[in-house]
Amino acid sequence: MNMLETLQNLLNDSGFVSFFADGGWKNLVMIAVSCLLLYLGIKKQFEPLLLVGIAFGCLLVNVSNFFVDGASSSNALYHPELWSAFLEEGGEYYHSYGHIMANGGLLDILYIGVKSGLYPSLIFLGIGAMTDFGPLLSSPKNLLLGAAAQMGVFLAFFGAVCLGFDGSQAASIGIIGGADGPTAIFLTSKLAPELLGPIAIAAYSYMALIPMIQPPLMKLLTTEKERKVKMEMTRQVSKTEKIIFPIVVALVVILLLPSTAPLIGCLMLGNLWRECGVTERLSDTVQNALMNIVTVFLGISVGATTVASSFLTLNTLKIVVLGLLAFCFSTVGGLLGGKVMYIVSGGKVNPPVLQATADRFCRCIRSADGCPCFPEGWSEGKPVQLPADARYGSERSRRYRYCSSSRYVYGDLRCVLKNI
Repeated sequence: MNMLETLQNLLNDSGFVSFFADGGWKNLVMIAVSCLLLYLGIKKQFEPLLLVGIAFGCLLVNVSNFFVDGASSSNALYHPELWSAFLEEGGEYYHSYGHIMANGGLLDILYIGVKSGLYPSLIFLGIGAMTDFGPLLSSPKNLLLGAAAQMGVFLAFFGAVCLGFDGSQAASIGIIGGADGPTAIFLTSKLAPELLGPIAIAAYSYMALIPMIQPPLMKLLTTEKERKVKMEMTRQVSKTEKIIFPIVVALVVILLLPSTAPLIGCLMLGNLWRECGVTERLSDTVQNALMNIVTVFLGISVGATTVASSFLTLNTLKIVVLGLLAFCFSTVGGLLGGKVMYIVSGGKVNPPVLQATADRFCRCIRSADGCPCFPEGWSEGKPVQLPADARYGSERSRRYRYCSSSRYVYGDLRCVLKNI
């Protein structure tokens, strides 16, 4: 064998030749998309803890996954045809995780945690440990505002149905408006797993763009007088109330809606660990170590679903547009609900603040160094002073941006308020 033949065989065995096969250009496009997402996550710090993982998972799957006669290449990390057989009701491998384990690649195995609902449930465990329900318990009427902030979910659902999606797919698209990535992933993996890639990327992209999407709407729908209202905490919530709350919520909600048991159960268990006062070590573990580990697997696994052949479709564009509309109308619904409460309360409610605290991404707000809209003692009776490196906007250190413990800010409200 001469040198020329050796080089030709080496080229044929490499992945480069696959870019020139039928449909190979789609993989090149998805590789470009993954590089764009990496840029947004690293340079612009748009949800970097998840977006970087999702983008790199997208890169890996589109570099290694080329279709030959309708099947993935032998070196593929993710095999869509295995998951098609997994979802084929009545088929030989219907819901067979053993078949996935025996024949799948690395990303197939990691994706089992998404499909089974393991990763989103574990993330909710950490979120529960980060969450202070004190403001909600002190003013239960805020639940009504939370309901108003879901307006975009329903509008996106009906819009998706009108555009030709079936009920399960429309429900998965609509949940983007809930601004809750883990819930969107959990619901989509159950109802419409074929749409998981575009829905997850749309959900987390819009969550990252909150400081750009919400301030114009807040300016448009509220007055300067409403935005300057300083809210007062109605009463101090006792420790007993905070301990009883997760137990009662878990009992009532799971009995009413048994399908919510994985998410609600984990959310309330995490919150109970936080509030009971005798499991600080467990609370700290799920807030920090466990959340970080699960985030690694979740991001890469979701990115693996962005296979070029299924991602580059007209449906993806529809999902992106519907997701943006869902996000915007959910913000509008929350603001309108806040304005109603402003009128009913006699001007004691700040609509932008109330709307933001109702959103999923601001569920763990801490009042740090005197936010103009929160009095001292808004959370747990004490203001929280963040270190000097906990800046706001894109300059914030990642540690404080993503609430790795109860001292940190999760879903920085001020980065929204300072722009309105």
